[in-house]
Amino acid sequence: MSCLVRIAWLAVSLRLRLASTSWEASRACKATGRIRSCDLACMCKRWSHSPDQPVSMQVQEIQELLLKGEARRFHKPGENHLTEGYVVTPKTKQLLLQHLEATGSSVVTRFPPEPNGILHIGHAKAINFNFAYAKAHRGITYLRYDDTNPETEEGRFIDEIEEMVRWLGYEPYKITFASDYFPQLYQYAVELIRRGHSYVCHERQEDLQGWGKDTPPSPWRDRPTAESLQLFEDMKNGKLKEGEAVVRMKVTFPDGKKDPVAYRIKLATHPRTGDSWRVYPTYDFAHCLCDSIENITHSLCTKEFQHKRPSYYWLCNALDVYCPVQWEYSRLSLKHTLLSKRKILKLIQAGVISDWDDPRLYTLSALRRRGFPPRAINRFCAEVGVSASDGQMVHPEVLEHFAKEELNRSARRAMAVLCPLKVVITNFPGKEDPLQIEVPDFPSVPSGGSHVVPFGSTLYVERSDFMELPLKGYRRLVPGGRPVGLRHTGMAIAVQEIVKDASGEVQEVRVTCQEVSKCPQKPKAYIHWVCDPLPCTVRHYNKLFLSEQPEDAPGGFLADVNPDSVQVLEGVLVDRSVEEATPLQTFQFQRLGYYCLDKDTSRDPVLVFNRTVGLREDSSNPIPIGQTHAQTQSNLNDQN
Repeated sequence: MSCLVRIAWLAVSLRLRLASTSWEASRACKATGRIRSCDLACMCKRWSHSPDQPVSMQVQEIQELLLKGEARRFHKPGENHLTEGYVVTPKTKQLLLQHLEATGSSVVTRFPPEPNGILHIGHAKAINFNFAYAKAHRGITYLRYDDTNPETEEGRFIDEIEEMVRWLGYEPYKITFASDYFPQLYQYAVELIRRGHSYVCHERQEDLQGWGKDTPPSPWRDRPTAESLQLFEDMKNGKLKEGEAVVRMKVTFPDGKKDPVAYRIKLATHPRTGDSWRVYPTYDFAHCLCDSIENITHSLCTKEFQHKRPSYYWLCNALDVYCPVQWEYSRLSLKHTLLSKRKILKLIQAGVISDWDDPRLYTLSALRRRGFPPRAINRFCAEVGVSASDGQMVHPEVLEHFAKEELNRSARRAMAVLCPLKVVITNFPGKEDPLQIEVPDFPSVPSGGSHVVPFGSTLYVERSDFMELPLKGYRRLVPGGRPVGLRHTGMAIAVQEIVKDASGEVQEVRVTCQEVSKCPQKPKAYIHWVCDPLPCTVRHYNKLFLSEQPEDAPGGFLADVNPDSVQVLEGVLVDRSVEEATPLQTFQFQRLGYYCLDKDTSRDPVLVFNRTVGLREDSSNPIPIGQTHAQTQSNLNDQN
C-alpha cells in the first residue's frame, strides 16, 4: 500500500473525528434537494439574456444548478463510512484504502441503462447528473450497459443509447457491459454459496415475485453447500431447464423481505455473448458488484431503487468487496405522457404510435426527431434539478420553454404558408421575372448570414391573413383596408379584387403594391408570404394523452389516447431556401413556429417537417390551418 494512500486515509479519519460532534446537526440542516425558485429565476435570467454565452460557461452553470440540493450531502471519495446507512465491517478500512489507490481519490460515477428500449427524458436527467457530478469534481463517468436479461435486449438499443449520450454532449470515460464481468460475477456467486449466503432453490418463478415479507421460507433454504454448488454448475452447463432452479441469496432485510434471486436460467441468445451462458445474474446481484468492480464512488439512482439499498450493501459486505455508496434522487415524470418502456412497447404493439422515435413521445430519439436541441434538454434537466422527494411531475411546457430559447438562437429563418391563399399583384413593377429578395437568416444578428427568395407577381399568403368581413381590430388584408406590409420586401399590398368559385369560396385575391415609404397610410401589420414555393407536408403534434396522468385514467392509458395528437397538413408551401436542408435540420417558419426536417423525409414526392414547438404568440394570435376561407372567417368571429 503506498504511503500517499495511507496519508489520505489518516486525513479522512481526522476529518471524521473533527466532524463527529456536529455530523448529525449539520446533516439535518442540509437542503432538502428542491432548488429554490430564486435560483431558477437567476439561472433562467442568465440563460435568457446571454444567448451567445460560450458553451463551456453554460455547461458550468448547468453543473452548478444540478449540484445544488441533494448533491450537497454527497460524501467525498473514501468517506463512504460517513454516510447514513452505510454498513461498516472490519474490512471496510482496508477496502477503502485499496479503492482510493485504484481511483487516485477521484469521483467515479456511471450511467447504467438496460438496453431493452430507447432512452427517455428521465434518462437525460440521469445522464446529466452522473456526468455533471463527476465532471464538476474532475472525475470520470462510465457508460455501462446492464445487459443481464437476453430476452429483452437488442443490439440496436445498445447503439442508439450510446448515440443519445453523445448527442447530449457527453463523452464516457469507458463503455462497459455487465456481460464483460460475467465470469467474475459467476465466481462471486460460487463464493457466496461457499460462504453459506446463498442456495439453489426450485420454487416456481411466480412464487418468487417480490420475495415479500409474508413469503414462507424456501424448503431448500438449508440445502447443503456442496449440493447447491453442484446444482449451480449444472444450471450453468445447461443440465437444468429454464424455470427449474434459481440461486437465492440467504438474507432477511429490515423490512421483512428475504432471499432475493441472484441467478436464473435464460436460454435466449445474448446480443453480445451469444449462447455461451445459460445462467444470468439479476439486477440485485449484478448491479452492486459491477459498481464495486469499477470502483464507483457514487452509485446514483432514482428513488424507486431505494428499497434495494440494503441488498446492495449486504451483498458487497457478504463477499468482502469494496462497497460504493448508493444515493437516490427523485424520478422525473412528465404530464400527458408515459416514460415506461414496457408501456411504450404496448403503444407500439397497439398501433397507437409508429416506433420508439414517434415525435409524440418523450424518448430522446423522439425529441431529436421532433427537433428539440440537446442543449435545451440539458438546461431543462438542470432546471428540474435533483431532489430527494418522491418524484417530480413536470409539465412539458417547461421543456418547450427551453427549446424555444435555444431554437431562437440556432434555427435559421424561412417562410412557409400552412393554408395557402393565392395573391396576384396586378401592378407588379414592370418585370416579368421575379425579383430576388435577400432574407436574413437571423434577423437579430446582422452577421448571421442570409438567403435569397424570389418575389414575383403571384404570391401565397395564409388564409387567416385575409378577411372579407373584417372584425374590429383586424389589421391584415381586408377589402378597402389599410395596406399590409410584405416581410423583407419593403413593399405593401392593398386588396383590389376578390375572386370566388361557384360555391362562394375565395380562391384568389388581387392586390396592388407600392413601396412602403410611398404609402399614404403606413402598414400596421406585416405578413409572411411565399413565391414559386416548394410543396411539403407538415405534422403538428399535441399531447399524446388527454389526462395529466394517463396511467390513472378510467380504462387505462390505452383508452386515454388523444385522438388529435397528430395533425398532418398536406399542400403546405415553403420557400425554396429549405430545398437543400438535411434531415433533422431546424428552421423557424416565421410567425408559425419551429420546424424540423423529418429524419425519414424524401424529396420524392415532398419534404416532411415536424413542428417542434410554436411561437410564444401562437396562443394569442393563432393561424388556423387546413380550413376554407369561410371556416377561417367563422373561427375568427368566434374568437371575438
